[in-house]
Amino acid sequence: MAANTKTSRKVARYAVPVAVAGVAAATVAMVPAFANAGGPDLPKVTAQQLIEKIAASDVEQLSGTAKISTDLGLPKIASGLLGGGGVTGGSANPEDKVAQLANGTHTLRVAADGEDRQKVTFLDGKDEYSLIHNGDDVWGYDSKSNEVFHEKAAPSEGAAGKGAGKEHKTGDRLNASPQKLAEEVLAAAGPTTDVSVGETAQVAGRDAYQLVLKPKQAGSTVGSVQIAVDAKNGVPLRVQLLSSQGGKPIVDAGFTKVDFAKPSADTFAFTPPKGAKVTEGADGHGKGDKDGAFKALESFPGLDGLAGGPGGKGDVKVLGEGWTTIARIDSGAGKGLKELENDKNAPKEAKQFLDSLGEKVGGSFGEGRVMSTRLFNVLVTDDGKVYAGAVTKDALVKAADANK
Repeated sequence: MAANTKTSRKVARYAVPVAVAGVAAATVAMVPAFANAGGPDLPKVTAQQLIEKIAASDVEQLSGTAKISTDLGLPKIASGLLGGGGVTGGSANPEDKVAQLANGTHTLRVAADGEDRQKVTFLDGKDEYSLIHNGDDVWGYDSKSNEVFHEKAAPSEGAAGKGAGKEHKTGDRLNASPQKLAEEVLAAAGPTTDVSVGETAQVAGRDAYQLVLKPKQAGSTVGSVQIAVDAKNGVPLRVQLLSSQGGKPIVDAGFTKVDFAKPSADTFAFTPPKGAKVTEGADGHGKGDKDGAFKALESFPGLDGLAGGPGGKGDVKVLGEGWTTIARIDSGAGKGLKELENDKNAPKEAKQFLDSLGEKVGGSFGEGRVMSTRLFNVLVTDDGKVYAGAVTKDALVKAADANK
């Protein structure tokens, strides 16, 4: 994708990369489905045409209200660790807010004016958390704690030479808008995905087509991803992630109100309030590394040994592809599950965590425990290996047997 073209800049910010439209015909099975029972009567389109419509969308300005609901079916103790409440309170760093979006329902206001100005505000009663990108600056503000986070934005694709925009800054990581979610889902679609056009729908009072992505492979916890696309301008209005087991969506993110007029310039203006604590983002803050996978375990009382301790030398190996990809993590732990279970000196919280992991399983790999959610499942073996993915419990056990 040419980073110095006007079209590519728009698509990179709001929709699927243009490359997907070209590659899709060769790598993704396009199933023509034209059902529109109960929805608006719209001209028929194929999946290829709908992807091209998204890629060709020239919308750069919008504002509106959206809602994101997440139901991972987390164990009670894990739900508690994620906060289980609103987004506000504590640090204003967007990285510290991401986990809270993995639980419950959140209402947000969204505004965008091209690739250099965006704002997302999460409403939490009388409090709110805002993430603002305005030119060279990214601001995060938590009204409840009166804390501010600030860092310089990464160069836009059109503002610098080759490679610009590839390194995402902290502010890019709180991607809650329907457009951004749709972009990431479509960019990941490949030969393991069936893509079709589903029933038409109305979202935020606008007529929409629905693009449906389904895993071809057995063993995924994902039943389908449905993207509602504005019939007039090609903007994704809603993204729903549905479980292979049925029930309500695992993730449902969509506009409840949307306006495609240019937002006023003062929408993106921000000055830290008087008395607010301001934290400047440091270069390299939050960058992924091989120790990141163990950070949550290391911070939990009594589980640092299971994770190999701070600075543990674990190895991560990717098994499979597409929807059934599994991460195999060899934690290099100094302590296994069995040893922790039998440790009389282990903290009460550590044993509660182990109990929340769910049922014990076994195979030629040995024994372990599986923590199950509606989307992600994690197998922790007694010898300290971890298998994780958006796959079923049986798929994890099979992978452990094959890669012991």
